[in-house]
Amino acid sequence: MKHSEVTELFENHVLQTYGRFPLTFVKGKGQYLWDSEGKRYLDMGGGIAVNILGHAHPDLQKALSEQSQTLWHCSNLYQHPLQGELAEALVHRIGDGKIFFSNSGAESNEGLYKLARRYGHAEGRHEIITFKQSFHGRTLAGIAATGQAKVQEGFGPLVSGFQHAVFNDLRSVEERISPSTVAVMLEGIQGEGGIHPATPEFLLGLRELCDTHQLLLLWDGVQCGHYRTGFFQSFQSLLHHQEADTSFLPDAISMAKSLGGGFPIGAFWVRQPFSTLLGPGSHGTTYGGNPLACSVASRILQLIQEQSLDQNALKMGSRLQEGLHKLQLQFPDKIDEVRGMGLMLGIVLRNDGATDSAPSMALVKSLHQEGMLTIPSGTHVVRFLPALNIQPHEVDEALHLLEHTLSKH
Repeated sequence: MKHSEVTELFENHVLQTYGRFPLTFVKGKGQYLWDSEGKRYLDMGGGIAVNILGHAHPDLQKALSEQSQTLWHCSNLYQHPLQGELAEALVHRIGDGKIFFSNSGAESNEGLYKLARRYGHAEGRHEIITFKQSFHGRTLAGIAATGQAKVQEGFGPLVSGFQHAVFNDLRSVEERISPSTVAVMLEGIQGEGGIHPATPEFLLGLRELCDTHQLLLLWDGVQCGHYRTGFFQSFQSLLHHQEADTSFLPDAISMAKSLGGGFPIGAFWVRQPFSTLLGPGSHGTTYGGNPLACSVASRILQLIQEQSLDQNALKMGSRLQEGLHKLQLQFPDKIDEVRGMGLMLGIVLRNDGATDSAPSMALVKSLHQEGMLTIPSGTHVVRFLPALNIQPHEVDEALHLLEHTLSKH
């Protein structure tokens, strides 16, 4: 089907809720996508941190195909072994606790809000402190939790019970703690907010604040989790060189995106002392933890371990980051800063004065012309979120395409 025909179908029959680029993709393999005209693109956006092993990975194809021969769906009124095995694997990577399976990041975060409400219910505590420039999904509660006005516009009155503090500012958090406060929720690295990592001091201070005031510490690991930063969760990376890193553990963690590598699955983990807060009838979802999704997610975790892709994320992340820093020196009038860690990186762009106030979108579109996909983050940041199994020559190709594009524009 031609691109124009697909575009017509979308315009006539699909809600226009996305600012889609004029690209129609029909095939993916490894680190590449092909559009309807046969043009190949290096995918450095990874479906916004989803395609953790690239496209059409043969082992994931096999896992999905084999599972499809036996059991597609099993109601959560019953048990199936794959859900239990995946839960065990996730708990092993985080800490003592329990898992609830969902289908998306926003749904996983909804579980965290409900956990916090249940935790504070007896004392009348319900407010959750989140952060400016955060992103927690597009449900009604998700946009209220999100610290960006652009996702909230036109949906008021917003769900009550959320306060927004300044990221990496403990005093700002303290100022918002009240008798109604029940939890603090954050991303280890703000993705949609522009690739802002939390500082170790901030994380350790937050844990201390939460302990002092008996608040839950909720961790949104949807985009920055699953070994993207070299460890299973980004707090493990951010605190890796801290003496107190072993004492830091959130009370609940949401997961999705790359957990299924492109097959929809989400989850949230709850630390053991709070794992009985949500009992039978308090929460549920039809498709959460279905056999197909669990088979893929389990195989992903196995492959990451077998092939040491956590270490590859660190090595290739360092290679990419070093190359981006070199381009920053080469193009100081265009690149202002390089942010992030592992394979969750962003470049902060300068305005050139000749275009509008969104240089990130202009660069992303120019890179499309050169055959590379990246992800805009706000008006001035371009994100790089490639697969964990990316190879050195593919990182070098990305840097070459970026250099070529910057030299032309």
